[in-house]
Amino acid sequence: MNSRREFILIAGVASLTLSFPAIAQQAQEARPAKIGVLVLGSPTPDLFLKELRLGLESLGYVEGRNIRLDARNAGNRPDRLDELAAELVRDKVDVIVAFQTPAALAAKRATGDIPIVMAPVGDALGTGLVTSLARPEGNVTGISAAAAEIAGKTLELLRELKPTAQSVAVLANETDGFTKPFVAHIERDAATLGLLVQIFMVRPSQPMDDVFKTIADSNSDFLMIQGSLTSREVIDLVSKHRLAAVSSNLLVPKMGGLLAYAASQEVMYRRAAVYVDRILKGAKPGELPVEQPTKYGLVINLKTAMALGLTVPPALLARTDEVIE
Repeated sequence: MNSRREFILIAGVASLTLSFPAIAQQAQEARPAKIGVLVLGSPTPDLFLKELRLGLESLGYVEGRNIRLDARNAGNRPDRLDELAAELVRDKVDVIVAFQTPAALAAKRATGDIPIVMAPVGDALGTGLVTSLARPEGNVTGISAAAAEIAGKTLELLRELKPTAQSVAVLANETDGFTKPFVAHIERDAATLGLLVQIFMVRPSQPMDDVFKTIADSNSDFLMIQGSLTSREVIDLVSKHRLAAVSSNLLVPKMGGLLAYAASQEVMYRRAAVYVDRILKGAKPGELPVEQPTKYGLVINLKTAMALGLTVPPALLARTDEVIE
């Protein structure tokens, strides 16, 4: 009888022991995935966060139930990005979603193990975030907006808008790793079109009044604004000095600038959620090809054009995806 009880007891202990891994696995599966989000803070990340959440919701993720977003905003201070990226690593997030190039570079400096999703960046190859778009190999993947490459197309549009244009000023971000390929493409394509280029380097956290006075005095036909410098302050200074501002950020004409040629930001932000989903389901970031947009849109603020004395040619207006009146 005792031996039978002993057998039952031993069998029960063995059963519990065998069940522990399954219980642990179930507990782990029940834990919400921690998604770290790293943003510079300029331009405002509100639209990005909204679309990222909508993208995750469409894939079955619910905040507080199966995912938890841990968003860190550097408040337009690039010097804080490394510190915030390190915090996400210490918090052992499952994935880091990085909005724009400075955030992605900071995340890459912070970890070589945690998957990083670019959401998006301007030029993943040119900034060294990946060595191959088809097979990134490391812990970084996501979306590369190809913003440097389309700078040439933007210059062509400016030439079409104002055939007599002779020069373009460029407001470039001194703290952005994307700036080097961005400026290089502009200078090369401008030379092909016979346009002079003047580069004005700024730091987004510093006042820009004096820089804009200098830009206005340069009498450049257009001002090209780097996407990561899009802010209310910059657009207000554009209006104050009556500058024809263009960008690869579609927010610029919507905020009062003149023109933008770029891929849909909403689409790119939601595509980042697809990468997060695949990684959480076991995909290795290094085996997920980096995506580039296949469709670009042209937005023109007709009210701004009229205020600047510019007449948009009918042929150009007909190709515009969105006209702001």
